[in-house]
Amino acid sequence: MANRRSSHFADLGEMPASTPLSDSISKDMKRRGFRFVGSTIIYAFMQGIGMVDDHVAGCWRRSGAHAMCPMER
Repeated sequence: MANRRSSHFADLGEMPASTPLSDSISKDMKRRGFRFVGSTIIYAFMQGIGMVDDHVAGCWRRSGAHAMCPMER
């Protein structure tokens, strides 16, 4: 998780499909010649690699994901 911050969403309907950061990364990658890297795809990648913790508040995996994340020093 980036900065060990997790989401505060109560259900899946509250989650965004993209963020200003994913918009920025997408635009930068397109400028560098990458294709098929829209903001939604970048945001999904950010979720997949652990930059974003979007487990909803009641998800059983939420506490496990926090336990697996190393503490920042």
